[in-house]
Amino acid sequence: MLGILLIAIGSLGAASFYVPFKKVKSWAWESYWIMQGLAAWLIAPWIAAILTVPEVSSLFKIMGEAPASAKWLSILFGALWGVGGLTFGLSIRYLGVAMGQSVALGFCAAFGTLIPPVVAGQNLFNSTAGILMIIGVSICIAGIAIIGYAGSLKNKEMSEEERKAAIKEFALKKGLLIAVLAGIMSAAMNFGFEAGKPIDLIALKYGVNPLFQSNPTLIFILIGGFTTNFIYCTYLNIKNKTYSDYLSVSGSVLANNVFFTFLAGTLWFLQFHFFGMGKSQLPDAMSAFGWSILMALNIAFSNIWGIILREWKGVSNKTIITLVIGIIVLILSTFVVNLG
Repeated sequence: MLGILLIAIGSLGAASFYVPFKKVKSWAWESYWIMQGLAAWLIAPWIAAILTVPEVSSLFKIMGEAPASAKWLSILFGALWGVGGLTFGLSIRYLGVAMGQSVALGFCAAFGTLIPPVVAGQNLFNSTAGILMIIGVSICIAGIAIIGYAGSLKNKEMSEEERKAAIKEFALKKGLLIAVLAGIMSAAMNFGFEAGKPIDLIALKYGVNPLFQSNPTLIFILIGGFTTNFIYCTYLNIKNKTYSDYLSVSGSVLANNVFFTFLAGTLWFLQFHFFGMGKSQLPDAMSAFGWSILMALNIAFSNIWGIILREWKGVSNKTIITLVIGIIVLILSTFVVNLG
């Protein structure tokens, strides 16, 4: 129960991280996205790790003794996740907090559970667990299709002005395609945690509380994620000539933007900080189940934010009912894949 509660706290942070961006002024998407990345993927992991090791020197000893393969695989999976994190932000940009997170997280839950046994060479059709996993993924895709249908109904029922008022850059087809990619690539974060288990064991040897054993691993995972996002956002800054964003605003606006982007980044980091803590309280056999809990709660909390932000204001009862059915199917699918 403690593990589930900790994961739920992280999930609330994840579902809320995009909300502070609405307070950012005069910056292009790529400018405020990489600023939150600076907080979430470089600054916060080091602060969390330093605060949760017995001595600062212990952290460097842990990192030095960790197997090179574990460190590089964590960075690699982090870089792959970085593509997912980047497209995840774009999916919310084009679909809104509720729909964007629901579709992307649904795919993330499905592929985060399905890909590891496939890569390991397991025949999923030879066991009850494998068949249940396939059924769960199929249910997930059905849930995503239902939510996509709700989005198309919303698109038809709302005027252009209403859509822009709810979600400034709403684009259904583009957003759905990006959300699919985001979900698939974001599953690499779970692989990064698995690859970093040798680092976790070394952290325990140096007296790190089991609750915080994954914090050193997060440093390596998020270095990879930051690298991917930094390259793409720098490219957009140059392409769109938005590199002057950071210097072209007044001091008060700059302070406002830094505060809210860093707040967003901190909320984002709390997702995997608390996920690592919660996962440490679950038996090994339930580690994948923990991932499903995180994804399901993310979907639930993000849709609560969608209601608060009035992203579905003015649509018919049929559309709302369709959306709710899709969300319920999507959440149920994240648990079916682990019933085996």
